[in-house]
Amino acid sequence: MNAQVEDFFGRTNKWSKEFHLLRAIVTQNKSLKEEYKWMHPCYTLEGKNVVLIHGFKEYCALLFHKGTLMTDTAGILVQQTANVQSARQIRFTTAEQIAELEPFIKDYIKEAVEIEKSGKQVEMKKLTDYPIPKEFQAILAEDKALAKAFNSLTSGRQKAYLFYFNQAKQSKTREARIQKYHQRILDHKGIDDE
Repeated sequence: MNAQVEDFFGRTNKWSKEFHLLRAIVTQNKSLKEEYKWMHPCYTLEGKNVVLIHGFKEYCALLFHKGTLMTDTAGILVQQTANVQSARQIRFTTAEQIAELEPFIKDYIKEAVEIEKSGKQVEMKKLTDYPIPKEFQAILAEDKALAKAFNSLTSGRQKAYLFYFNQAKQSKTREARIQKYHQRILDHKGIDDE
């Protein structure tokens, strides 16, 4: 048993019954290894993330990392937000709901394991799918050091910045966001790097 996972289940209050039930269902699949990632129990196959147990204010969930590749025969997978490309959740609000869906949950876990074994990959958005806001383009054209630093970042870090900058509806807000992260980019750091 993983000590961090044991601690997680030991200190959980709000979704305690539901979490324990989900854990009992997931661990029936003997090909999965129980690990602790992102402060939650995560079940992996040969080091690859398959399914994670997590909770929120309104619901708890099983998150399938390659859920978008799953068939969802019961129509119970949910895209957490419009911007999540790969993962899908099954959401629960009661232990009774989990018990009722247990046969489907087991089938979904089995399918997720098979997808991971197959080596299938989710087609993620490319860097070119993220437009460069005109405000950022103007600054990059003037500040060659910033342009060089931005272009040296990994594509994932570049996408995160472009996504964040583009989320702002007003030009003034985009400019403020760009200014806020100017030095971080020069320091070759991603938007969430420590």
